[in-house]
Amino acid sequence: MRQNKVAMANWAMVVSKVFGGLNVNALHYLLPLWLAPLTGATFRCVFAAVAFWILGWFARPEKASTRDKWILFVMGAVGIYGYMFSYLMGLSKTTPVSAAIFTSMQPIWVFVISVLFMHERISLLKVVGILVGLGGALLCILTQKSDDLASDALAGNLFCLMSSVIYAIYLVLSNRFLKRTGTYTLMRYTFSGAAFSSLIVMAFTGYDAPLFESPLHLWPLAMLLFVLIFPTVLSYLLVPVGLRYLKTTVVAIYGYLILMVASLTSFLTGQDRFSWTQILAMVLICVGVYAVEIAENRGTRAPTSHLHSSPHA
Repeated sequence: MRQNKVAMANWAMVVSKVFGGLNVNALHYLLPLWLAPLTGATFRCVFAAVAFWILGWFARPEKASTRDKWILFVMGAVGIYGYMFSYLMGLSKTTPVSAAIFTSMQPIWVFVISVLFMHERISLLKVVGILVGLGGALLCILTQKSDDLASDALAGNLFCLMSSVIYAIYLVLSNRFLKRTGTYTLMRYTFSGAAFSSLIVMAFTGYDAPLFESPLHLWPLAMLLFVLIFPTVLSYLLVPVGLRYLKTTVVAIYGYLILMVASLTSFLTGQDRFSWTQILAMVLICVGVYAVEIAENRGTRAPTSHLHSSPHA
């Protein structure tokens, strides 16, 4: 029985991370030609909020105080929307591979935040891992040039870097509420906050979605539906399955699938070109994250380590 649950957890992580990798390429296809980044962020936040409220009606009842619900709402309004805002802005300006490189850095940021604000224990291996990972990020930022595939590589990479830091902060904060509020409560109220922020921002920036203009563009619409249903909703529901039955390090290693799938798909579809500096940056960040995860696994306390696996980009 236990073996079947572990196998199910492994498959859940594989499916979740593959969707996460394909999400990067699908979004890059849509942005900004078929969908403005801020309009895309609104679609994702509103769709996810509605979906999680509907799914929550069929789930086991969860209790949460009014105060916790308001805090989660604010966390979503700032954290999740800030992440969506900066990530989609970045992805519209840089390549999918570069965007996925910065997404894979989230475990490093989670640990740095834990050290600075939660008195997480530090070791030489963790310091080395952080420095190696940061070296990979700097290599990607400083060497990538703007071209026909990346309209403004520097700005795009900085936006993606910022999105990675914002989401790591959100992960650390949300962990403090997850155990006492439950998964569906967390998702419903945080994404409601994100939807609220996105609608306010769009009221000022305007609605810009050429894919809905007549005549209908079926392929871009199919891409948007894929992004909304699979990486935005399904991946979030699959990750807790993996976290329940797999070790933290195993779950973190599955995160590399996002980078691998996004890179392979980008090269096959022409969304990116092979670059030795980009490959080196990718290797450095993977090594850095792995070093931090190994050090975390050896440590005596790691209160936020299970958050090192974000469901998608």
